[in-house]
Amino acid sequence: MIGDRTAARTLLELVGNTPLLRIRLFEAEFPRLEVYAKAEWFNPGGSVKDRAALAMIEDGERRGALNRDKVIIDSTSGNTGIAYAMVGAAKGYRVKLVMPSNVTEERKQLIAAYGAEIVYSDPLEGSDGAIRLVRELIAADPARYFYPDQYSNPANPLAHYNGTALEILEQTGGRVTHFVAGLGTTGTFVGTARRLKEHDPTITTVAVMPAEFHGLEGLKHLPSAIVPAIWTPEHADQLWESPTEAAYELARDLSRSEGILAGHSSGAALWGVAKLAEQVSEGVVVTVFPDSGERYLSPGLYRR
Repeated sequence: MIGDRTAARTLLELVGNTPLLRIRLFEAEFPRLEVYAKAEWFNPGGSVKDRAALAMIEDGERRGALNRDKVIIDSTSGNTGIAYAMVGAAKGYRVKLVMPSNVTEERKQLIAAYGAEIVYSDPLEGSDGAIRLVRELIAADPARYFYPDQYSNPANPLAHYNGTALEILEQTGGRVTHFVAGLGTTGTFVGTARRLKEHDPTITTVAVMPAEFHGLEGLKHLPSAIVPAIWTPEHADQLWESPTEAAYELARDLSRSEGILAGHSSGAALWGVAKLAEQVSEGVVVTVFPDSGERYLSPGLYRR
């Protein structure tokens, strides 16, 4: 039941049903604009990726593609890997993850804490390098692995179609007029935007990706990257590129003015909200804060 997080029989029952926070950052300049954010660090694994990881693993179980003899393997920039590791530990599966070696130390330690194995890819190749390496590992021993493939698995956006979007509609009383979200695997945006558009085609959907050369770990600049198979551009009314430093500054401003410690991809989402506010000036805007800023302390997100 949406909103009921009081009595869980297992940890995984706590995935989803995250709070919707009122954001006041733009209120003085745009008093007729209500801004809200889904606080996804309230998921037990600490990020929005808990939703997709759980959905993809349970889809594999239902299809018979995942059993105790298989090792769950995928490429990740961090948050999905943490989510896989958590779900795998809770369900009793082995997990092996391929990730660029330059992801934050916090993410490496969290994955190790859940007992998952990490294989590091070339940091200069980013998430695309991790994708190529995981495919090589699977090709060398295909019978050993269950490969959810978060960039191509329909269960990824469906987790948001059936969860995140419905929560937003309930938590806003159906008043949402605009939806803004960043693009990584694109699952959060695609699944949520699709369901919101089905509810009300007049809801404006804005996808935010980083500029080509950026420091927004976890987000993808689609024109210069391996485009996820689940990406459906027709669900985006607008597609904007966020500059890195502006995203960082907005994340810092949020922590110091409202006590909300969010990650830099949340700053990119806020940049999208700010750009949107200049165009519409009123409405009910909902965005997604994928994780907490605690995962970005060592790289210096909060050091000016």
